[in-house]
Amino acid sequence: MLPFEEDLELLDTIPGVARRTAETIAAEIGTNMDQFPSAAHLCSWAGLCPGQNESAGKRKSGKTRKGNKKLRSALVEAARAAGRTKNTYLSCQYHRIAARRGANRAAVAVAHSILMIAYYILKRRQPYIELGPTYYEERKRDTIIRQSLKKLESLGLKVTLESVAF
Repeated sequence: MLPFEEDLELLDTIPGVARRTAETIAAEIGTNMDQFPSAAHLCSWAGLCPGQNESAGKRKSGKTRKGNKKLRSALVEAARAAGRTKNTYLSCQYHRIAARRGANRAAVAVAHSILMIAYYILKRRQPYIELGPTYYEERKRDTIIRQSLKKLESLGLKVTLESVAF
C-alpha cells in the first residue's frame, strides 16, 4: 500500500473510514477514477444503489443489487461507525434515515454516501470537507422560506423579510 499512501490519507479524512477501510476501498476500486464515468456508476458497480423493480405501474422491491461484497461490507461497517460519530454530516444523515427506515437501511444509505464522497476525493485529490450536522436543516429552512414567500405572493400579498436573532 506504500504507493497509495497519499490516497489513503485522503480517504482517512472521511468520518467512519479508518486506515483499514481506506485500504479496502483502494484495493477494490483502485485510485484511478477515470474508469468510472460518474460516482453513480461506481455505486452501481459496488451494489450500493437502490434497485428499481416496477411492473405495470406497481413498485416492487427496491432491494440493492449484487455487487462487490468486500467493498460493500467494508463501507456498511464504516457507515455504522460514522453513525456513532458526533456532530458530523454523515452521523446526522444516519440518524435521520434510521428514525424513518431502520438502522440497516440507514447504514446502506450512508455507505452509498461514503462511496460517493470517496469517488470525488480520489477524482479531485482533495480532502473531505465536513458540511456539519445542521446542513440539511439549513437547506430545508431556505426552501421553506422560498415556498412560503411564493405562496403568499400568489395570494396577492407583498412580503418584506426581516431577520430576527435568537
